[in-house]
Amino acid sequence: MPFVDVPTAGGITKAHYLVTGSGPGLVVVHGTGATAEGNWASLMAELSDRYTVVAPNLQGAGETSDPGGPVAVTDMVAVVVAAARDAGLDRFHLVGHSLGAVVATAAAALHPDAVASLTAHAGWVRTDAHMAFQFGLWQQLAGSDPNALARLILLTAMGKDTLRGWDEETFAQAAAGFAELITGALDGFVRQTATDTAVDLTALLPDITAPTLLLSSADDRLVPPHHQLDLAERIPHARLLRVPGGHGLPGENPELLTAKVAEFLDGLG
Repeated sequence: MPFVDVPTAGGITKAHYLVTGSGPGLVVVHGTGATAEGNWASLMAELSDRYTVVAPNLQGAGETSDPGGPVAVTDMVAVVVAAARDAGLDRFHLVGHSLGAVVATAAAALHPDAVASLTAHAGWVRTDAHMAFQFGLWQQLAGSDPNALARLILLTAMGKDTLRGWDEETFAQAAAGFAELITGALDGFVRQTATDTAVDLTALLPDITAPTLLLSSADDRLVPPHHQLDLAERIPHARLLRVPGGHGLPGENPELLTAKVAEFLDGLG
């Protein structure tokens, strides 16, 4: 169970990461309130026969520990790069979901020599008023009613076809599971949501040189598709691909997400 000490602006982060497989490096970055395993277990199992897959837990997630307090996107980038290098990867493909997409995008700009390609699902350039209002509500409910927060996120993260197919028992089980995840790492969730609120990658995007695939979920109500269009217009030579489903694609349809990542990587030659 590897850990690596990472100097950040707030002090030393003891970052935990998962590593499996062999071959070229592939680093995957999870989203808000999730863990490396929670977002990426399916992809890691599917692609570990072709890649050395590294999945760090960001500050506030899993077994990673840090001094607490605010976490900048650049602090999270430091964890991602340190985990990759500790695993023996000097150059690697990078994949991120949601907040992880933001972190991966920033890493591609700040470490162009290390990043062979970038795949970002549900990313965004800058947090706008709509998103800031949403994240503020998350933080309020995290402190007052985590169960209501879990229900809210489920209703907005999943695509319409997924929700249409659920019965009452499925809704109840999913909400209970997500509430347990949030309450088990409540401080981390709140801190990551504060990071979400402060996102602004505007100045970094022109510095990305890696081949880039931007995945945009058609039913994403947390980070609506116009945000990925904005990214595509700002990242040189980026390709934008619309896929079915909601924001929570790693849980809703991990097979589709894995397939799109694999297709992109295979096409790079």
